[in-house]
Amino acid sequence: MTVPRPVLIADAAIVVIAERGLRGLTHRAVDEAAGLPTGSTSNLARTRSALLELALVRIAEVEAGSLTGGTVPGGGGGGASGGGEAVGGVADGAVGGTVDAARELFVGVIADGLHHALTAGRVLTVARIELALEAARRPELRVVYDRLGAGFLAVAVALLERCGAADPVADARRLVRWCEGVLFNGTAGSGHAHPPTRAELAADASRYLDALLAG
Repeated sequence: MTVPRPVLIADAAIVVIAERGLRGLTHRAVDEAAGLPTGSTSNLARTRSALLELALVRIAEVEAGSLTGGTVPGGGGGGASGGGEAVGGVADGAVGGTVDAARELFVGVIADGLHHALTAGRVLTVARIELALEAARRPELRVVYDRLGAGFLAVAVALLERCGAADPVADARRLVRWCEGVLFNGTAGSGHAHPPTRAELAADASRYLDALLAG
């Protein structure tokens, strides 16, 4: 199946950001990485801000898709699901089961998502960290970053509600902070050489859930 040009360009931008940093992100560099004629990227995203937003939106889409079996740039396989559909699917999966089933789902979603982001999705994770730092300096990018992040927070709230959390919103924020710490540590921090295994992540997520619910 032919990859749509906007997706091809966005994926190439993510790879360029991960490999060269934001200083290396140019329209020409993305054209070359995507194997497209010069000017293709600038026709789609005329400004640097537009190119950054394109990459960030694609990152959110692929991360959401990975929750339902999607893939990442450079990771092989098929395309990702739409962000809203994937997020909604995970949340729906937590509804209607027992508390024990919800806890099992919670641990599985967190462990699978983090492990994917630290292995097959490492390129995307590094790019997202770069864009998060840039968002701290660009108010227009901050708005996009926060808006897209709200969807993942909603998933955490839905899962924690089914797990019996007394304050699922506050606990979801704590969970997101923990997940972001794990991702930074395993890709750019002191733990980059020895990222946790899927089993270690599941054990940590289980302990973290117990701590949240005990509070």
